[in-house]
Amino acid sequence: MNEYLPLVSLWRLLAVLALVISPHVLRLPVWETALIAAVIGWRALAAYKQWRLPPVWLKLGLTALAFIGVLWSYQGRISGQNAGTALLCVMAALKLLEFRDRRDVMVVVFLMYFMLMTHFLFSQELWTVAYLIVCVVATTAVLVECQHRGALAPRFTLRKGGAIALQALPLMLLLFILFPRIPGPLWGLPADAGAARSGLSDRMAPGDISSLIESDETAFRVTFDGAVPPPAARYWRGPVFDNFDGRAWEEGFATLVPGYGPEVDLRGRPVRYEITLEPNRARWLFALDMPDESSIPEDAILGREGQLLARKLVRERRRYTLTSFTDYRMAQTPQHPRRYLRLPDGFNPRTLDFAQRLRDQYPQDLDYARAILRIFREQPYVYTLQPPALGRHSVDEFLFDTRRGFCEHYSSAFAVLMRAAGVPSRVVTGYQGGQLNEFGGYYVVRQSDAHAWVEIWVAPDGWIRIDPTAAVAPERIEQSIEAALSELEGLPGHLSARTRLRYYLEARWDLINAQWNGLVLAYGPELQQQFLSRFGLDDMRRMILTLTIAITGTLALLGLMLLRKAAPARTEDAALREWHRLARKLTRAGLPPRPAEGPQDYVERVAAARPSWAAALRHIAGLYLHSRYQLDPETAPLRELAHAVRSFRTS
Repeated sequence: MNEYLPLVSLWRLLAVLALVISPHVLRLPVWETALIAAVIGWRALAAYKQWRLPPVWLKLGLTALAFIGVLWSYQGRISGQNAGTALLCVMAALKLLEFRDRRDVMVVVFLMYFMLMTHFLFSQELWTVAYLIVCVVATTAVLVECQHRGALAPRFTLRKGGAIALQALPLMLLLFILFPRIPGPLWGLPADAGAARSGLSDRMAPGDISSLIESDETAFRVTFDGAVPPPAARYWRGPVFDNFDGRAWEEGFATLVPGYGPEVDLRGRPVRYEITLEPNRARWLFALDMPDESSIPEDAILGREGQLLARKLVRERRRYTLTSFTDYRMAQTPQHPRRYLRLPDGFNPRTLDFAQRLRDQYPQDLDYARAILRIFREQPYVYTLQPPALGRHSVDEFLFDTRRGFCEHYSSAFAVLMRAAGVPSRVVTGYQGGQLNEFGGYYVVRQSDAHAWVEIWVAPDGWIRIDPTAAVAPERIEQSIEAALSELEGLPGHLSARTRLRYYLEARWDLINAQWNGLVLAYGPELQQQFLSRFGLDDMRRMILTLTIAITGTLALLGLMLLRKAAPARTEDAALREWHRLARKLTRAGLPPRPAEGPQDYVERVAAARPSWAAALRHIAGLYLHSRYQLDPETAPLRELAHAVRSFRTS
């Protein structure tokens, strides 16, 4: 078979292609990963064994099957973040089956460059950038090698690839700083309709929040300006649910309505802080319970039930500053009281009967609530991440049979018991606590800090927060999830293995990531405008003009550097340099040197034509020959030679 590339060069290209695709392996369907690995492996073996490439009908068949497979794996989609990347990876691999000439090689190399950009659709962490820099250098090295018929030394191609990448660095910085930013990152625009959303959901069912404890992902980072509230007061308010269908809680009505914020009596000292929120593809902007409405961002709304909502989905990392009061009173009367009492028919009969009997003993709302908490605290209820599965009557089975659950089990059961006794209630989800990063001075709130609690309406105090989890596992609220679970059951892997050394490494790495996020990933339209306004470039036309001039100047400078590098090397021989200076003077006088003419012959020829120059020229020739050809040339003759050449006049 006719190979454009030598065998070694082809193997290197296949290795770099595998390197570029490898981070996508965990995201692709299993069948696609196996197909890509098989194609790359077969192509390497086929080149070694000199096998013929597959016939056209087989290549067309594999392409059609791969296309159908992507459609099937992504519910009829071939566009968007996940499906589009999967289609690109498998088609790039199948291109190897018709890999014959230079054009095919160039297509695969440029597909590799394009696939590198797709990694930013899934991660913009610092390690991703470092990995992609390595991939860019390796891909460029392959591109350099593809321009030669013979295999080149890897040291040479990698050095060339690194040099080309460094030459592009000034242009990259100019484009990053000056290119006009659009709202939202490029990777957030074509979002998949079915893309997974990290963090809390818009509903809460048994097991939803406990599954988040398995995740070590960062939800947001918080920097406090002044005193930090104790862990028991750090409730980060998120979605609020008032509709219960017998098993799950959901929002019963839209809360994104301007001008309908809660009526809150804020008390005590304000807490000012800054949150850097990771993208969650939802509208929730988490805030310390309860935020001051006057401090919320312009593009956000404080909902009727106290949750902070963005006007658009949070598809990019965003930073906002708030002021909250941990001591407050939300005293407004429920707008629709009946919806906070509604329970579905035909569900949890034992719970309803128990609530009526307990209510007869405790007619006062707060006394009734305290009685339920006392039952949770004194009876054998267990706080666990591994509760047994629950059936149709989930609250009945939890309260009277299993008695094992996580915060969503306790909050759901408590809210149902309150409604069954005629006390309005709702479930609030969010995060609780947060871990201090000692090196950065900020707090990290992770998905493992997800939590659920309850608010009940008691006149005349209004909505009162009650956390049933605190009755079962107070360590969860006052300390951390690790403290609550360490004595009861095994912790998830990322928590149980958290030694002091691991904490040190994680905290250092998180600090680096936080700085990367703040300086690079958060460089959006607002930050760009603030930065460029210092230089008078806040106007769009000035920005584009400056970018054009800067790019033109940079390209011109790089061009001059390359031209200078391509020019003949300047001699380092001082004596020869002076001799060339003399030859230029004689050339201007009409007596240029002839090819292959030695210094003495040249001087004698000129002396014959210009007898008045003979003595000076013979003196210069003697100094030149002594300085150039003596085994141990002296510095004095060189200085005398330079002086004699400068003193020589042809007119």
